[in-house]
Amino acid sequence: MTEPLLATEELTKAYGAVVACDRVSLTLKAGELHAVIGPNGAGKTTLLGQLAGELSPDAGRIRFAGADITGLPAHARAARGLGRSFQVTSLFPNFSVLDNLALAVQAHDGHSFRFWRPVEREAALAERARATLARVGLAERALVRASALAHGEQRQLEIAMALAGQPRALLLDEPTAGMGREDSARMIALLAAIKAEGRTAILLIEHDMDAVFALADRITVLVYGQVIASGSPAEIRADPEVRRAYLGEEASP
Repeated sequence: MTEPLLATEELTKAYGAVVACDRVSLTLKAGELHAVIGPNGAGKTTLLGQLAGELSPDAGRIRFAGADITGLPAHARAARGLGRSFQVTSLFPNFSVLDNLALAVQAHDGHSFRFWRPVEREAALAERARATLARVGLAERALVRASALAHGEQRQLEIAMALAGQPRALLLDEPTAGMGREDSARMIALLAAIKAEGRTAILLIEHDMDAVFALADRITVLVYGQVIASGSPAEIRADPEVRRAYLGEEASP
């Protein structure tokens, strides 16, 4: 049986008496989109923080690409191919879209950005940056300031920056947060396209059930830091415990 690309084993994180992540075990297979859902306070972002290396677990371990990465810092995980986006956008607002992406490309390559030299003069860098912008549907917005982008476009740019390092797995935290219906639909289409390419597995934290059930190969449900169910979208929809704890409040049968 093929080893999963990413796996947690009994991952635990507490803040005082509150156990935010309670012996969580889950896997992400190569090329898979695995969604993690749950009500507010379920521990989803704490889980993602531990996977990305921003938080240290109190117990348990994390394996990625066959290696134990539990003790590695965030930058070392990124270098191994574990990408990350955040719930709140983190861009350089006065830089162009292309410059933002060029920064991400150079950061992943381990080089500092040459602020004094236009990206267009760096042929290889500009080519990689423009190719990634095309991948997320922002090619025509390359020279626009990041601050002038619509909210949905900023989220697209953030995902482009996460993809700049050509990660094997991508951790996404609420990519549709704050979006209207049209922007959400575009984001779902973008994630579906990335999934269809088969190059990047995705672990998705998401509150939008339409997005989750449209995209996910598997779904894990967290409630009070514990996994109460994990399975296919059909299995999760039909699970009575899940419906009582979460889906019954958020989705129709």
